[in-house]
Amino acid sequence: MFLPGNNQKEKEAEKRRHYDRVEALVNEQIPNDIRADAQITVTEVQCGDPQCAPIDTSIVVMFSSGGRGMLGLPMESKDVNLEELKEVFPPDDILRAWHRGEDPDWPGLDDETMPQLRFEIGTLVECRIGPTDWAPGKVAQLWYREPGWPQGSWAPYKIRLDDGRDIFAPGDLDQIIRRRVDPSNNPAADTTETNVD
Repeated sequence: MFLPGNNQKEKEAEKRRHYDRVEALVNEQIPNDIRADAQITVTEVQCGDPQCAPIDTSIVVMFSSGGRGMLGLPMESKDVNLEELKEVFPPDDILRAWHRGEDPDWPGLDDETMPQLRFEIGTLVECRIGPTDWAPGKVAQLWYREPGWPQGSWAPYKIRLDDGRDIFAPGDLDQIIRRRVDPSNNPAADTTETNVD
């Protein structure tokens, strides 16, 4: 007899086995002297971006100090193997910094693989902050990332809005961030400033 509920339970149990296997692989990569303090969480995340894998495996490593880091693999947990994990795993010095509660810059920015952006630091821009709302600001940083974002996740711009708030632009598209139109309506006006706090 076919019971729909049993099939779902079997799928969930199988996924849990894959999560446990990945957690064990991660645990083996953590230095022995801090391994007992590590708490590892593995989940699968569905990605709606057509440029990424449909399902990513997200791994969070947390320590009692509050230090933590996150990494991701563009595959389902059942496909994660030790070789793939080692390619994205942080080095021991980063793990030890997380253990101490620090937030090291990891992964570092690889200038050779990052695409060229349209705006420079100091460029006056407008950023979409709602369905139809835009706010003026200034590019404060290129290739910004938040602590805990998965490996390889970067926002093209960090922007200091004129009201003092800092936000980031998740893409380098006119629908998200655009050059600010000069109030004098002079298209040749320079819309780049050099002083960014």
